[in-house]
Amino acid sequence: MGSEERKRSSLLVKALFLAGFSLCHSGFHGTRPVTRTGTAVAELPGQDISRIRSFSRLADHYRAEGRYDEALPLLIEALKIAEREFGPGHIEVARILNGLGVVCKYAGRFEEGERVYRRALAITEKILGPDDPAVATIYHNLGGLEHARGRYRRGEVFARRAVELRRHALGADHPDVAADEAALAAILDAEGRHREAERLYLGALAIFERSDGPDSYEVAVNLNNLAALYQAQGKMGESERGYRRALEIKQKLLGRDHPDSAMTMNNLAVLYKSERRWEEAEALYRSAMSILERALGPGHPTVLASQQNYAQLLRTARHNRPGPGGGTTFTRRLPASDQPRHERQGPDVVSIERAQ
Repeated sequence: MGSEERKRSSLLVKALFLAGFSLCHSGFHGTRPVTRTGTAVAELPGQDISRIRSFSRLADHYRAEGRYDEALPLLIEALKIAEREFGPGHIEVARILNGLGVVCKYAGRFEEGERVYRRALAITEKILGPDDPAVATIYHNLGGLEHARGRYRRGEVFARRAVELRRHALGADHPDVAADEAALAAILDAEGRHREAERLYLGALAIFERSDGPDSYEVAVNLNNLAALYQAQGKMGESERGYRRALEIKQKLLGRDHPDSAMTMNNLAVLYKSERRWEEAEALYRSAMSILERALGPGHPTVLASQQNYAQLLRTARHNRPGPGGGTTFTRRLPASDQPRHERQGPDVVSIERAQ
């Protein structure tokens, strides 16, 4: 047995062992099922689809834990099997490509993410038609990718298309439509269109609290983003309450060392810094940076942004703490670059089939 074959065998054994365990994470981190491809999937040979799904479930498990570098090779292996056994234009290939795009985005590999999303979109539109909710899923994810890249106008086009398709298919009060609307809200907020963004956030939050409960992941993401919007509007009390509740939910669902929890820690630190609560801000920045560096690696854009925020905190605090005479030695406006980070609601939809 060659080294490549041994590697694949090892991955498969590990995937089969943990596949069942990974299902307990299916409610976290954007795993909301959105539409079905039951007919196409039913045609797959049992052994091959079992191997593919085992790799995919283990990848979902690693993604839910923020272990993106471990999720990527599993999805690449699943993609190879699917392409070899079913052909490059099969709906199962599109499903894997979509999941690969999600992980690429979180790992900061934006160009690769766009490439696989666009391929998934072409396959899905050809097989299911341009108006299927599965197509909306990929538009949702493309919008999230552009949001992460700071290309908000491009992201808005994708996000609005996702809302249009899904609302037509599922109705205005469906949770999947709420996820799309909240994703659009994050982009509008980044563009400074706060009033429209707030309306969409509040509507999505109400739907998620009814459908998933007040302590669900989707509620936490919306609360984080709404808190960032309130902070930009100077509503500091409402912002702090939102961040604290979001952090409490995330830590309960995902754990204290998850990068999603660290994202909200970073945002709360930004808020405390703007209020000159130096010690509280510093403690949160330190915790967030430690978690993000372990999970994402030192060169990830989110890690670099958190490090920049922390460095700015130290400089600003040094100049603003009381001097020998009891007053401040120097005061300056907080840098505009030190902003809270928004998250995509959902945030990215991993599956293009309806889970049973």
